[in-house]
Amino acid sequence: MDVVIVESPAKAKTINKYLGSGYTVLASYGHVRDLPPKDGSVRPDEDFQMSWEVGKPSQKRMTEIAQAVRSADAVILATDPDREGEAISWHVLEVLNQKKVIGSKPVSRVVFNAITKKAVLDAIANPRQIDGPLVDAYLARRALDYLVGFTLSPVLWRKLPGARSAGRVQSVALRLVCDRENEIERFKPQEYWQVVAHLATERGEAFDARLTAFGSDRIQRLTVNNGERANDIKAMLESASFSVESVEAKPTRRNPGPPFTTSSLQQAASAKLGFSASRTMQVAQKLYEGFDIGGETTGLITYMRTDGVQMAPEAIDNAREAIGEGFGKRYLPEKARHYSTKAKNAQEAHEAIRPTSFTRAPKDVEKYLDRDQIRLYELIWKRGIASQMASAEIERTTVEILAESNGRTAKLRASGQVIKFDGFLAAYVDHRDDSKNASDTDDETEDDANRLPAINAKERAERRSIDASQHFTEPPPRYSEASLIKRMEELGIGRPSTYAATLQTLQDRDYIVIDKRKILPDAKGRLVTAFLQNFFDRYVEYDFTADLEEKLDKISAGELDWKDVLREFWRDFSVHVDSTKELRVSDVLDALNEDLAPLVFPEREDGTEPRACPRCDSGKLSLKLGKYGAFVGCSNYPECGFTRQLGTSLAVDGADAGTDDGPRDLGVDPETQEPVTLRTGRFGPYVQRGEGKEASRTSIPKGWEVASIDLEKALKLLTLPREVGKHPEDGEPMIVNLGRYGPYVQHGKTYANVDTVEDLFEMGANRAVALIAEKREKGGRGRGAPASLKSLGEHPTFGGTIEVKDGRFGPYVTVAKINATLPKGTDPQSVTLEQAVELINARAEKTGKTPAAKKKAAPKKTPAKKAAAKSGDAAKTAPKKKAAPKKAPAAKTASKAKAKVDTSDDNVPWGAD
Repeated sequence: MDVVIVESPAKAKTINKYLGSGYTVLASYGHVRDLPPKDGSVRPDEDFQMSWEVGKPSQKRMTEIAQAVRSADAVILATDPDREGEAISWHVLEVLNQKKVIGSKPVSRVVFNAITKKAVLDAIANPRQIDGPLVDAYLARRALDYLVGFTLSPVLWRKLPGARSAGRVQSVALRLVCDRENEIERFKPQEYWQVVAHLATERGEAFDARLTAFGSDRIQRLTVNNGERANDIKAMLESASFSVESVEAKPTRRNPGPPFTTSSLQQAASAKLGFSASRTMQVAQKLYEGFDIGGETTGLITYMRTDGVQMAPEAIDNAREAIGEGFGKRYLPEKARHYSTKAKNAQEAHEAIRPTSFTRAPKDVEKYLDRDQIRLYELIWKRGIASQMASAEIERTTVEILAESNGRTAKLRASGQVIKFDGFLAAYVDHRDDSKNASDTDDETEDDANRLPAINAKERAERRSIDASQHFTEPPPRYSEASLIKRMEELGIGRPSTYAATLQTLQDRDYIVIDKRKILPDAKGRLVTAFLQNFFDRYVEYDFTADLEEKLDKISAGELDWKDVLREFWRDFSVHVDSTKELRVSDVLDALNEDLAPLVFPEREDGTEPRACPRCDSGKLSLKLGKYGAFVGCSNYPECGFTRQLGTSLAVDGADAGTDDGPRDLGVDPETQEPVTLRTGRFGPYVQRGEGKEASRTSIPKGWEVASIDLEKALKLLTLPREVGKHPEDGEPMIVNLGRYGPYVQHGKTYANVDTVEDLFEMGANRAVALIAEKREKGGRGRGAPASLKSLGEHPTFGGTIEVKDGRFGPYVTVAKINATLPKGTDPQSVTLEQAVELINARAEKTGKTPAAKKKAAPKKTPAKKAAAKSGDAAKTAPKKKAAPKKAPAAKTASKAKAKVDTSDDNVPWGAD
């Protein structure tokens, strides 16, 4: 009997069916060891010796694996075919050696890029040994991440209170977001005018032409920069005659792109399906692990963490066969296509992401998959098959037109295209081309997607009308998840397996905010980035991070020694950190005040000093650091208590929010005759009625524009909380209010969500009763009893049924009193048993909670009074035990209070504060 070790229980179940009775397939449930989150886990002074610790949930699993290996004939390590998979195999083998169960048993390593019977059996037939250089690269990366986290994060805590952690890759990704925001804020729009002639052929067919030259001046986008010149050109064209100088129809061919890599899949899924990077990887993982199709569990796609763009020869043949049968011979090129990646530092050791069989069309598997799974599978199938299809044939037509009037001339151009043969576009249109009707080159004009009428050279063109329109240049767009991943890939920052985790970590640390799929830096993220750029600039440089990634790749290839790379890094990094020991918080604030001055202290319309305190005469505004992060305060504190909050982008609402110029008067409450004002505090904008301790206050709800708040809206908000009536069952009041998690209606201990804030002001008793009843039907019995949304099955280690519940702080999975919050953006209904087990195990390991085996019920104790009666005077004379003195609570040291540090950019999130 041979023991095969994989990561996932779902994978183990499938592979066990493939291999039969001669094998036992066991799951490690991912990584089994990690560096303990404490000082000394990596020791530079001992030549970077590392201390590894088996997590508590893994201890039982490794004991079970060791027992199976003890009686096995051989051990086969079959973890995923990437660096992390190689590392897991190495860790498992190290633990088994420590348990002394390997002995002389043969140990081999096998990899397969797809979970299909053929792929698994081929891998078993072609074993190898653990790849030493790949493990070395993992060790170097893990040590680097640990050293950066445990060395740089404490500096942040001491010098920038309110900050959380720093990481080797995350900090650079955060800098990308902040740099883009800086570009947007510094951007100054430029005025320009477009002149368009609406013309028609001699046969009356309309088309548009854009101005390209006026007299001897070539007209480019920003050439016409004022209305006076635009109107002069327009007047000339309105009196001009038009003739066609030339017509050029140029045929072009457009080739398909390669199959998906991890990065390009995340980008396309974001643009076409609206998936986040983490959601894309969750669904892809399930497609990789497979489904029961025709009585056999089969993986539908190849391994989804890769930057390779090639497909195996047999896959190419399979794709060409499917193209010939499904699209026709014309869509099949004479030769197979081969691709090479252009991404910096890419490793093409693995295949691109593709279907395991191109003959398994999306319609054939649709009934086995849910909506998200079939949509992503269809995307992968279409992109994969399109990569081997014929080129699209496009004819692009360019028409040059001459305009003449009273000795003045102008030139205009009309362009358009026609798809003569769709080729690969019949299967897949790239997400960047969806809005362009699959147009070809990047430098084409907006007209290229238009189809021109038949136009002949030398014919006259009839003028219909002339338009001159004013425009302004726009700043660069904020990053989306897809465009940020693309940029990171271009710069060589991070790796395919890290992108989703990096973005999720930045969100979890409140360093970024994703609003309508656009990424904005939070104030905390801006401050951390400014601090690092001022005091650790080298370690957030794009080139430095990319060069380090390249060295790690060279370690993987056996070209560099991993400890040499660590020594070189640590020598400079430790010196740099030591140089900050004398740095005072006041020095940090001075640097941030200067670096972020245009954002924190914007220029005032009246021209007064931006940093002058608006409340007192002599105070100067400065960044301050508090328990909840940074804010702006007066230097004369506590005599002057002026403060101002920093918003998401550090932009200040100014007078509209009652900041620099003090509270903004909205009017007087007609009932109480008290003044109503709009103000901004440390926790955001709010409205206030009256003054002093007796004043009523209500926060501005999310989604309401501060600038739109008037007296009417303020008075509505100040009616909250509002009683809408008595509940018919018990006569208790039903209250509507605005809470931390949005609008709600409350009856007793039941809280029901309300759709919109506006509903709070219009809701009556009947609607409130209905909402409360709906909440109770769903299982909501108040905030003390979270609603159960879904049961997933039994936990393989702890026992008990895992449930998905909707709690006060969002959805979570729970079993045996261990609760694990679902990652942000995760659909509670889409959570699988495997995902839940992984989350619960991680939570159990982090908190140290491991459910004990159920104990037998202890015999009931005899009541004290009866015992005393039976024992007579002996019981009365027995000396009473003295109560043990209570232990004084141990004082938390600064280091212990913040001992949880991010030590891995690849696997674990930054530690919570």
